[in-house]
Amino acid sequence: MNKSQLVEALAKTENLTIKTAEEIVNTVFKEMEKALVQGSRIEIRGLGSFKVKEYASYNGRNPKTGKIIQVQGKKLPFFKVGRGLKEMVDT
Repeated sequence: MNKSQLVEALAKTENLTIKTAEEIVNTVFKEMEKALVQGSRIEIRGLGSFKVKEYASYNGRNPKTGKIIQVQGKKLPFFKVGRGLKEMVDT
């Protein structure tokens, strides 16, 4: 399911216009983005949780040349699936 399909499903299920459903979905996603940028953790019971993980810098290797390069540390969003979703998918 992609974002437009989510908007359509929300509009159909809740008897909303496409525009209203799109505004709701966009608002939810923007608030989740803001929380992650601020370093907060997002937990949605039954679905899972989102958090930002920090990765330290390390020495890597350029696959073309084989030359050792310094890879900068980074922060990446991480999703951990919740027990409820894991059980539903596994059945």
